[in-house]
Amino acid sequence: MLIRPAPDIRSSEITPEALYVDRRRFLGVAAAAGAVAAAGILAPAVLRRGGEGATSVRIAGGDVGQAREDKLTPYEDVTSYNNFYEFGTGKDDPKHNAGTLRPKPWTVRVEGEVARPADYALEDFLKPHRQQERVYRLRCVEGWSMVIPWLGFPLAELLRRVQPTSKARFVEFTTLLDPKQMPGQRSNVLPWPYVEALRLDEAMHPLTILATGVYDRPLPNQNGAPLRLVVPWKYGFKSGKSIVRIRLTERQPATTWNVAAADEYGFYANVNPQVDHPRWSQARERRIGEWLRRPTLMFNGYGDQVASLYRGMDLRANY
Repeated sequence: MLIRPAPDIRSSEITPEALYVDRRRFLGVAAAAGAVAAAGILAPAVLRRGGEGATSVRIAGGDVGQAREDKLTPYEDVTSYNNFYEFGTGKDDPKHNAGTLRPKPWTVRVEGEVARPADYALEDFLKPHRQQERVYRLRCVEGWSMVIPWLGFPLAELLRRVQPTSKARFVEFTTLLDPKQMPGQRSNVLPWPYVEALRLDEAMHPLTILATGVYDRPLPNQNGAPLRLVVPWKYGFKSGKSIVRIRLTERQPATTWNVAAADEYGFYANVNPQVDHPRWSQARERRIGEWLRRPTLMFNGYGDQVASLYRGMDLRANY
């Protein structure tokens, strides 16, 4: 059996999370990882019990020779340091202001170039999909990063279910538009609602997930409850939150940040240390909870899995 290499990324002395390191939970995650591997897909994370309050992780992705020690970002940091302009532009605004969001009931519309368009109640939307634990790096365009254990399922499972037509080339994601629930939408800081998109092959990639939780808990409002996109090799602004519509299109959709500041935020948004933001370098990043900066990895360290998607493309022009 040929197994693609992935680096051991050990963590020690992480924030104790009883649910996360519980032995029964560990066995469940290990079983899920084995099932994924048996299906021929590289498991996104394998958790190994190292001791009370400590877990080591093997993260899918990471080019050969780029292994390094990472710690899981503590739950408190993951849920209190956020970009979610629908609740304010400050990093702590979402935690303080997102209580107005009502994540239940929730409906997601799937439409466009699909054979089976439908409006799904969230419970029906999630029912056919097995939730999995996935530990991913998250790199934001401002230069900070986290390592987060997400709960979710591959977006490809949903797309196969709705059956894209032969014309489908892109997948567009739209966030809830409701200024009463999302007070930040009362400002003109961005054109609302928030829209992001992927190429269909990016959306179908096994690393791309729809997340429903973090640290084995339901997504908090400030993290994009009840459903958000996670694409670990792209900058964080590609991760549409509180999604209410998924639309498949033939033409490349206009996306929020690309409309608001096209010279700063490209459609692809692949993590690339060689392409600087106009106002700062992207060559290094600061992991939340650490003082020193570390080198930014190409494709956020997932190059082994995703570089082939962009073969022949000029990644400086298609930033």
